[in-house]
Amino acid sequence: MHPIHLDKTSTRASKNADKDKTKAKTAALVDELNELQNLLYAESKHSVLVILQGMDASGKDGLIRDVFGKMNPQGVRVSSFKAPTDLELAHDFLWRIHQQTPARGMIQLFNRSHYEDVLVTRVHGWCDDKTALKRMQSINDFEQLLQQNNTHILKCYLHISQEEQHERLKERVLDPKKKWKYNKQDQVESKHWKDYMKAYEDVFKHCSKIPWLVVPADQNWYKDHVVATAMVKLLKGLDMKYPTLEKAKKQS
Repeated sequence: MHPIHLDKTSTRASKNADKDKTKAKTAALVDELNELQNLLYAESKHSVLVILQGMDASGKDGLIRDVFGKMNPQGVRVSSFKAPTDLELAHDFLWRIHQQTPARGMIQLFNRSHYEDVLVTRVHGWCDDKTALKRMQSINDFEQLLQQNNTHILKCYLHISQEEQHERLKERVLDPKKKWKYNKQDQVESKHWKDYMKAYEDVFKHCSKIPWLVVPADQNWYKDHVVATAMVKLLKGLDMKYPTLEKAKKQS
């Protein structure tokens, strides 16, 4: 994977992208994903882990709702990883993560993930560079283990500009429908923007055996389209088939 320089990577769709046409294409992709997820669940040979990383207000929640919201809830789970509890801190950093990995037939969404333990911890000096590198090596081994057990991983970094982030954080103060999202810590974290960008670039450098999808996220309609397109491509690539009646009888 070529080095990713976030300050040189666009956070927006190309100028010739048509918003209405793109939204229509996304709607069709979401319908297709609903069918593919049903096939994944029925065949029950593969599982999918979608890792969503990004700065505060980059649109992780909205993406989950808009791209994955139509799927059968029996086959989709969402795990959000916030500050670890005392019990979680008493174990290795991947302990709480491994418990949430998907079973065969399932799609698992990580709203933030194991990467927080080499991002926020590093930015705030709770994890030194030597420890961070060891953790990233462990992450590579962990993801390889999942792959060996037929878990297919899509890693998405939602790439938002700091200017757009500030606008969205303001909305959380002013918009009655969004005030519940307000967290004063978000403003504090934004002050460490450059440190976070550096930490993310280091993650891309050391944890890219499974490549990262850097998603322009300033425009939600485009962000949704990019991820929906990647999901359809991943699921179609599994060459799945519905079980035959004979197989169903054997399993019963």
